[in-house]
Amino acid sequence: MWRSLLPIGRSDASGGYRRFAWTGADAECRLWFRAQAEARGLVTETDRNGNQWAWLGDPLAGDAVVTGSHLDSVPDGGAFDGPLGVVSSFAALDELRRRRAVFTKPFAVVNFGDEEGARFGLACVGSRLAAGQLTVEDAHRLRDGDGVSLPQAMEAAGHDPDAIGPDPERLARIGAFVELHVEQGRALDVSGDAVGVASAIWPHGRWRFDFRGEANHAGTTRLADRRDPMLPYAETVLAARREAELAGGLATFGKIAVEPNGVNAIPSLVRGWLDSRAADQATLDAVVNGVEKAAREHAERAGVDLDVVRESFTPVVDFQHALRDEIRRTLDAGGPDGRGRTVPVLGTGAGHDAGILSASVPTAMLFVRNPTGISHSPAEYAAEDDCVAGVRALADVLEGLACS
Repeated sequence: MWRSLLPIGRSDASGGYRRFAWTGADAECRLWFRAQAEARGLVTETDRNGNQWAWLGDPLAGDAVVTGSHLDSVPDGGAFDGPLGVVSSFAALDELRRRRAVFTKPFAVVNFGDEEGARFGLACVGSRLAAGQLTVEDAHRLRDGDGVSLPQAMEAAGHDPDAIGPDPERLARIGAFVELHVEQGRALDVSGDAVGVASAIWPHGRWRFDFRGEANHAGTTRLADRRDPMLPYAETVLAARREAELAGGLATFGKIAVEPNGVNAIPSLVRGWLDSRAADQATLDAVVNGVEKAAREHAERAGVDLDVVRESFTPVVDFQHALRDEIRRTLDAGGPDGRGRTVPVLGTGAGHDAGILSASVPTAMLFVRNPTGISHSPAEYAAEDDCVAGVRALADVLEGLACS
């Protein structure tokens, strides 16, 4: 399974993945998902928001147990973020069948669409739409870097953009959702554990900073006469690092767009995107407010206009304690075959579909050790033995939730 997925959307130049929503690589991933599901006798469907489901049992019966993740990637991302959860879900089903487990509840593997937000700038579009956390109007306004709208991209890929929207009936039929994911950090490597259970997802969001100055000739315009938006942007990048260090949060400017983007031209516009996260809301507010205050001061000093727009925000997600504790008890007891182990519980600064669904469905997450701690990069890695341990842990959890 893993080897058959690896070539899809991989860049020869970087070795990373470019599996962006509603592109050719995304379509190949969807075909891969369908083939894996059908090989296991599962019934596949694509919901109104482009999320793929592979069902065992009657999806209309209610109280279903669902697992899965996503197959799309960030630009030049790694092989594990998202796909490990989908591959492990199918592998866990194989393991449960090997154990001759009898399912007493409907079961599904899901591939959520556009989780990374690499193309349209908003993460978790598929799950946000289903959960009613993204309006149809706002979704229709999303555009990629080439000006292609989300509806245009969906239609070009054969999906009806007019059908998108909240899907409360579907979510109401889910009794539990468990997402397995490679850890995006080194907590498990430090503790020496192959698998961990998530406690919470930090509050996080994305803010767009638009610095508007005046385009002019780089070789003829005196320094004193310039309204150069690159200067306050650069100062703001440094300010973000300082504010994060002072408050104990995280702040990153990882994407920038410049107009007119010429070597010999002073920019008229510098647009930068801030990603900020923290363990609690007060710390996040302190970081973002500090960055914006510094940006406005630097913009005013440079004679540059500034607009700040919050493009997305997810509050702290504290996974349902009852489900989390049930999963931890299952794993600590070693599951049906008695492999006892004490499983650590850890928080994460990364957003996930499980976090979006948590407002509508009891959700939980498992993490698999990442010895490098690197993610969103081709260097992202998990050892095969740890991946197998993750599959077995997921199978233990699913057996406890869905089988007699």
